[in-house]
Amino acid sequence: MMNAFEAGHPDVAVIGGGIVGASVAYHIARLGRVKTVLLEREDLLGTGSTGRCAGGFRHQFSSEINIRLSLESVRMIRAFAEEPGFEIDVHQDGYLFLLSRPRDLAAFEKNVALQNSLGVQSRILPPAEISRLAPHLQLDGVLAGAYCAADGIADPSGMTHGYASAARRLGVEIRTGIEATGFSMKGERIEAVETSAGRVSCGAVVNAAGPHAREVAAWAGLDLPVHPERRHVYATYPFAGAPLSHLMVIDYATTFYFHRESGGVLMGMGPRGEPAGATLEPDPGFLEKVLGEALRIYPALAGSSLRRSWTGLYEMSPDAHPILGSAGQVPNLYLANGFSGHGFQHAPVAGKLVAEEIIHGRAGTIDISRLRLDRFHGGEPAAELSVI
Repeated sequence: MMNAFEAGHPDVAVIGGGIVGASVAYHIARLGRVKTVLLEREDLLGTGSTGRCAGGFRHQFSSEINIRLSLESVRMIRAFAEEPGFEIDVHQDGYLFLLSRPRDLAAFEKNVALQNSLGVQSRILPPAEISRLAPHLQLDGVLAGAYCAADGIADPSGMTHGYASAARRLGVEIRTGIEATGFSMKGERIEAVETSAGRVSCGAVVNAAGPHAREVAAWAGLDLPVHPERRHVYATYPFAGAPLSHLMVIDYATTFYFHRESGGVLMGMGPRGEPAGATLEPDPGFLEKVLGEALRIYPALAGSSLRRSWTGLYEMSPDAHPILGSAGQVPNLYLANGFSGHGFQHAPVAGKLVAEEIIHGRAGTIDISRLRLDRFHGGEPAAELSVI
């Protein structure tokens, strides 16, 4: 009996229908017009980590490669109405990191110098300037802030569906409700993707499976050092003291963050000491910890009430940098994994870079040689320090 895919084998199969997978599929079709299928196990695209993220983008990183990824990716986000051709909400009101420890201030001064050398107009603000920028903040103990006006907030769902719609126009087949379950191998190469709807023979595979990427790579006998970490996010109803701009404020010492959302605020905080795992089950006691920091930094939140909450998963790599490009020992497997909380903002350029490598044999827009999987085989690579 003919299965769902035997009528025409794709050249490339993309596993994962979040924003990274949608970007990869679009850019492959745009660059090469090769036959591509995107497989997503859920009934809708962008309902995993993409649909659960805070939607921020920034240039304020501690490593040159992450800054370069941001420079290109933010340009692509701002130009989304021209390419791929869809209007999305974009607010560039900046990111503000509050720094209360001398060691953090010293690190961010070094980061700002690196960012400035690459063309990013970030700067260190004294408390008086922070108060003018964000008068609603309580700054007791804050030594300074790191600020970049070009950072901002965008629409993860809109971008995912924008890339998917443009990919369909270019001939990409997007199959939702189809779960990839394994690979059929021929020597070191992947011959087909096994799915809940049948076998997909293909010439190449892209692993864009987010927090499930390690499992997918293991089907090819590959040890991909990516693990999921849970994050809690909370949104309030509109309230009188809500900030007027969409400035993203991050207390670096605690990782508490918030920004304006629908007349209220969206807020969250990174876990401390939580074991890695793929659970989305919320921790009922975590809200109390978040509110403690929230009311200390932003007292006006006392007049708000919680509208909804959810959890999502970061896909963490050992050095908090993405793992991009050819898998090496499995020559027709390509990786777009390990974004470490930065997948939404780096998805545009990551999709383009992976597509360039598939179609042209190398990524031309940015050199991604330092982002390959084999970097973990020769010692400890330098870690990104600015993870929220």
